[in-house]
Amino acid sequence: LTGWNSLMTNGLVDAYRVFNDQEFLDLALKNANFIKDNQLRKDGGLNRNYKEGKSTINAYLEDYAATIEAYINLFEVTSDEKWLNLAQNLTKYTINHFYNPENGMFYFTSDEDSSLITRSIEYMDNVIPASNSIMAKNLFKLSHLTFDMDYNEKAAQMLHNVSTDIESYPSSYSNWLDLTLNYTKPFYEIVIAGKNAKAIRNEMNTHYIPNAVIASTETDQENIEVFEGRWDDDNTWIYVCVNNACKLPVKTVNEALKLLEN
Repeated sequence: LTGWNSLMTNGLVDAYRVFNDQEFLDLALKNANFIKDNQLRKDGGLNRNYKEGKSTINAYLEDYAATIEAYINLFEVTSDEKWLNLAQNLTKYTINHFYNPENGMFYFTSDEDSSLITRSIEYMDNVIPASNSIMAKNLFKLSHLTFDMDYNEKAAQMLHNVSTDIESYPSSYSNWLDLTLNYTKPFYEIVIAGKNAKAIRNEMNTHYIPNAVIASTETDQENIEVFEGRWDDDNTWIYVCVNNACKLPVKTVNEALKLLEN
């Protein structure tokens, strides 16, 4: 199942961040590449099931949401823009085929599936977070990596849609509450650019920083918005930013952590 394997990929990426064990990252990449090579269709959509060498069943929102999340997380820990591009492409496909502009939420099934009496919307978190809450967090994080404000506005609308329910039954909205903190407290873009970026990123990942996206590059990647204007041939800089408004760059993780406290 595409969604469940993408959830496993996210777990492996988290384990790699914390323990810096290459085996976890290798497993995550193997899993993510399998989905890319076998479950991703030529039309840009995903299939849900893989069995006996065959990929079948048009994927559901949970498959897209978990896979997009996995690809964003892989971009954060590898700096490989392939994963960011895949996340963006899948997000555009999801908006085109699952999004309901009337209420700002995503249907669980695609508009390419057989007609149903009603298309359900999954929004309450359970043991596994709801597909809409994962998707809202994906849109929020992508908005901070690509500076696409439409993503941010969609995520904010989704959060607003469930805000009343959160107050009455918070235990079923834990993932939404996590997103709420990112809107009500500072959320950072930590950009690391320079030839020593990987080592600095790995050191940064030894610290728990839930209210940030980390983007790093060891090459000049002006084609990715978050890296624009950051490269220096002679130094590796850490930029701590909020909505692309950055403090003066620093060179050490300890200096960057102090900026996060202010």
